[in-house]
Amino acid sequence: MELAMTKQEREAFLAEAHIGIMSVDWQGRGPLTVPIWYDYEPGGEIVILTTPGSRKAKLLDRAGRFTLCAQTETPPYKYTSVEGPVVSVTAADVERDSRPMARRYLGDELGDAYVEETSDQDGDAVAIRMRPERWKTVDYSKQYGNGG
Repeated sequence: MELAMTKQEREAFLAEAHIGIMSVDWQGRGPLTVPIWYDYEPGGEIVILTTPGSRKAKLLDRAGRFTLCAQTETPPYKYTSVEGPVVSVTAADVERDSRPMARRYLGDELGDAYVEETSDQDGDAVAIRMRPERWKTVDYSKQYGNGG
């Protein structure tokens, strides 16, 4: 039985709001692996936000690529792992980048409050975009059905 998701299934799954786990090469050590908010629209690029001085930003600059994994936390389990190159790093804009990201994960009211509370800290944030190249997916509902 084939458990891999189709292209349409994997892109729809990744477009849902999951906490992503990002991994980036860290020479001389294991990869840096951290939970992260991300944004994605089917057929597009993955977008993450961070500050330029953060460890992940420095490692992303050096490595030029990263992996992102998103998963469900309840049965039947599903996950999508995607890897690719960083294609752009731009100054993040509150209305274009930060507010939509916060609302994606916290809803409108809490997302807006989060943006207002962190706007001083996020003033120099960057939006890092990755073009998906390699995908690995599993959807156990294909084997066990939707009931787990």
